[in-house]
Order: sequence, then structure tokens, then C-alpha cells
Amino acid sequence: MLAVLAPAADAQRLTSPAHYDKPPAGWRSAPGDVMRAVAARAEVRRARAGHELTYGRVYYKSKAKRRWQVSFFAAPERPGGHTTELSQTVVDDRSGRVLESWTGDKVAWTMARGYAGAFGRIANALWIWLPLCALFVLPFARPPLRLLHLDLAVLLVFSVSYAYFGASRIDVSVPLVYPLLAYLLVRMLVIARGRDAPPIRLTVPAAWLGIGAVFLLGFRCGLNVVGSNVIDVGYASVIGADHFSSGQPVYGNFPLDNQRGDTYGPVLYYAYVPFEALLPWHGGWDNLPAAHAAAVVFDLLTAAGLWLLGRRLRGPELGALLAYAWATFPFTLLVANSNANDGLVALLVTGAMLVLAKPVARGAVIAAATLTKFAPIVLAPLFATYRPPGTAAFGRRTMAAMAAGFVAVAGLALAPVAFGDGLGTFYDRTLGFQADRGSPFSVWGLYDIPGRGVVLGAALVFAVVVAFIPRRRDPVTVAALGAATLIALQLALEHWFYLYLVWFLPLAFVALFAGRRIVSIDSARDGREPSAVRMTTAISHGSSSEES
Repeated sequence: MLAVLAPAADAQRLTSPAHYDKPPAGWRSAPGDVMRAVAARAEVRRARAGHELTYGRVYYKSKAKRRWQVSFFAAPERPGGHTTELSQTVVDDRSGRVLESWTGDKVAWTMARGYAGAFGRIANALWIWLPLCALFVLPFARPPLRLLHLDLAVLLVFSVSYAYFGASRIDVSVPLVYPLLAYLLVRMLVIARGRDAPPIRLTVPAAWLGIGAVFLLGFRCGLNVVGSNVIDVGYASVIGADHFSSGQPVYGNFPLDNQRGDTYGPVLYYAYVPFEALLPWHGGWDNLPAAHAAAVVFDLLTAAGLWLLGRRLRGPELGALLAYAWATFPFTLLVANSNANDGLVALLVTGAMLVLAKPVARGAVIAAATLTKFAPIVLAPLFATYRPPGTAAFGRRTMAAMAAGFVAVAGLALAPVAFGDGLGTFYDRTLGFQADRGSPFSVWGLYDIPGRGVVLGAALVFAVVVAFIPRRRDPVTVAALGAATLIALQLALEHWFYLYLVWFLPLAFVALFAGRRIVSIDSARDGREPSAVRMTTAISHGSSSEES
């Protein structure tokens, strides 16, 4: 016999029928009959097994569509403890057919259920995703096969993991990520050693890549308008911007439909203030035009930043290649079309490379990136010890200058928080929450593997080591080591997701492409062979490659 008890404290905010023994007016089935049918399902029985006391509740999932939701809970093991929702089943009242049935991690984590278009909407369509993959490798599709081809293939294999995620197979998607991240970590370290690499011989003229990048970025803007969605992180960014601009408390003051959206640094919310001012938030999770505008601008500025960075490092050919790679890599579209705030991290990391020669400026940008999503703090030691090639080894003045820039921006960003919500509340809602957060989207959370603290400690030690080894470095070395540092940190995260790829992607692209000669088909046809690999110091001195 099934016990019908009071709803659990953490039950969804859905209403329940007044009586379980007869159908409500206009409905076909009695709630008690629906609950008994669901309780007999094999997956529900397995979910309830091993728990001393479980109980069920029936909710109106949708009165308009006549759908029930049946949830089973495990009672708290001790007074005052939390109940655990063990299963969640959606039943069509008219036919009695089970439409959805979830157990385990998929009860609490709806993003693990594989709902179509939950992230990026139309960006997931194969007619968009697969051509982007082909365009991404097209400039390099000529023999002989080199290690660069494997690097590009590994980047695209994240698509396989993402496909399993979309099929609600996190048991496959999650572990598949880690060999790919580990490979990229090793490759970044190899590139940082500075060995000569074969030239990149493009299959198309470099000018075509620039034109293609412009066209594709425009196409992506159109997709954002007609076929994108705003996920919770984009919604949270708009809420925080609204609260800051209106003088409301931010941390600990988010609405019920996004209670933990205050888990980011204040710079993230500040960055959304202009967009929210132009396209105001109306108090709910609607179309959120401010989030769309911000995502598009971050995406375009990152591509433009990579173009400028490439021109400074090696000239227009590299600039076009970097912008093209950003425009064609499908996961950058996923971020933009999800209107996620991770695009701001990519933009700030790119900005840090652009001001690499200026210690105060790069300290300021790293501080802004850190107080966006915290992870870029691991870049601080590496950037603090950098000195342009041909100059004396790094010294205290350089580190002090970067520290001054870092502290100035951090102080300005945190001052409103300190005098408003308080730094204690800020910590509890951000790093404190993230430290205690469980997640099935990492091997640590999915399999409850011990040792994550050791890996995290090793990643932090690694971030310090690469600040001093190797002693001689150029912008490409910094990019490679920076990408490696962010990847090492991601390997230790309790919660990992595909949107995080763009955190290190600009650095990885620079590392993969900027340390080689680029031979485009037009230069080869004209007999113009670029000069030998020259690790230009243009960016180091803040000048363009034409000036150097």
C-alpha cells in the first residue's frame, strides 16, 4: 500500500489534487491510480529500493495538456534532514501513457535529460553543426598528415561527447571528455617548449578566410535572433546587472526561478549593465534581449580580438586564421546561441593577450576575468612574471606593476559588494557554494571518485610552476602555458560543461597556429614563401607586425 504524506520541503512548486481517490473535474484518471501505476514501473522500484521509508506525491504537471507528475521521495534519515526526490514521472491523463520517467541524477539535473535544444536551440541541428566542423578543418585539409591535424580532430571529438550528452547518456559523455582535455594539456606543454614545427599550408587563400569569418559571424548573429535561447547563466547575468544598476542587494537576493544565479563575480554583472540598461529586464525569464545582445557582442569582440592579436603576432594571415577558427568552431556557436556568459571569459582572456606587454593593463584584465567566473585566477602567476623577449628577466617592478593593476580593478569591483551585501555573503554565495556543489557532470561527481582535492592542488601548483619555467618565453609560449593552466584546472572541477571550452580556446588557437609559418595557397602560387618562423615581438612591444 502506498502512503500519501505531506509534500517534501524541497518539492517542486506544483499544486496537487485535493483528493486521490477520484478524478478531478475534467480529468480521466484518479491520482491514486496514477501513482500506483507509476510505482509498479521497474525503474521506480529500483530507485525506491534500499530506502527505509519512501512516499509519493501526485502533481498537476500541466492542466492545459492534462498531464500528471508523480514523484517519489525518500524520507529524511534524521529529524530536520532533507528529503530526496528519487523518481519523477510524467503521465498523460487521457491515454495513461508515460511520457517521461527519470531517476538518479536526472531527477535533480534536468540538463542531464537530453531535452532537444536545451542549449543553443538551432545550433544543435546537424545541418549547422556538421558543416561548421567541416569548415573548421577545411583550411588544413591537405597532405601530409601532421600532428596539427590530430589536434584539430581532438577539438572536434568533443562533439561526440556532446552528442551523447544530448542523448541523455552522461555515463558516456562525461568520461569521454577527460582524455580529450588531457591530450590538449600535453600538447600545450609540448608547444610551450618552443620546438620548430612544420609550416601550416592552407588550402585556401588567407583573404578568403577573413571574408568567410565575417560572413559566418553575421550568420551566427542571425541564428541568435531566430533560433537561440537564454539558459540560466545568461538569465542570472541580466538579473545581477539589474540589481546593481538599481541599487538593490545582489548576493542572496535572486528570485526563486534562479536562486543560485548569484554565484559569479561582480564584474560579470557589471558587464551586463549597459545591455540591461538599453534592453531592460521585465522581472521574469522571458526573451531577455539584454542577454542576447551581450552574447552577440562578446562573440564578435572575441573574434575581432583574435584577428588583431594574430596581426600583431604574425601579420594579416594569422589574424584571418584565428578569427576564422573562432567563427567555425561549433562550440563557440553553442556558447553564443545559449546566450551564456562564458563568452565574456573568452573575451577577457583574449584581451589579456592583447595587453601582454603592459603589466598594469594585463593585471587589470586578469582581475576582471577572475571576478567574472573565478577560474582565470590561475593565469595570474603566469602573466605576472612575463617580460617581452629581448628584455631582462622578470623582476619585482614588473610583478608589482601587474599586482597594482590587479588590486586596483579588484578593489573597485568589490567595493560596492563590500559596502553593500558584505564580503561574507559574497563568499558564501559564490566560492562557498561552488566548493560544496555536487554535480554529475564530472567524473568526480558522477562516480564519486576520491582524490579531486589532490588534482585541484596539483593544478594550483602547476599554475605557479609555469610562472617560472621556462624562464624564456614569448607570447606563443604564454598562450600555450595559459591554455594548459586553465585545462589543468578544468580537469579538477566538480562541475564541468562544454561551454567552458571557450575559456581556454583563444589561447589554444594562438598556441596551435601562431608558432608556425603560414603558407596560403595564393602566396605559394605566386612564389612568395613567407620568411622562416619568426617569433615576432610585436605584441610584446605593443606594435603591429608591420611596425616591427
